[in-house]
Amino acid sequence: MYEIKIITSFSAAHRLENFYGKCEALHGHNWKVEVFLQGSELDEAGLLQDFGVVKARTRELLEEIDHKYLNELPAFSNQNPSSENLARFLYQRLATVLNRDGVKVSRVSVWESDTSCASYFQN
Repeated sequence: MYEIKIITSFSAAHRLENFYGKCEALHGHNWKVEVFLQGSELDEAGLLQDFGVVKARTRELLEEIDHKYLNELPAFSNQNPSSENLARFLYQRLATVLNRDGVKVSRVSVWESDTSCASYFQN
């Protein structure tokens, strides 16, 4: 089994409802995003997936949320834009454009600080 990973980032503001603490107030993060793909076969060039393709599709998606107030976006109208929910949102959206026969998005991790991250994956 092969696995590749790209790392990128975005900045945005959010607040957590039904949370009692500092994150209840409007605040922002410079999130780091890790996107992992897995597969058992390499293509004719010896690649699982071109890093450039993964980076480009991820950048396109992040443009929708970069420098935005996440709570106002339709994707988070019924849920908090927590790191956990952001990881699931990114995973699901990236899977629709990156998954193909033998290659799939296996995990997305969203770091809200240097020491705290949430990941989403499916079995």
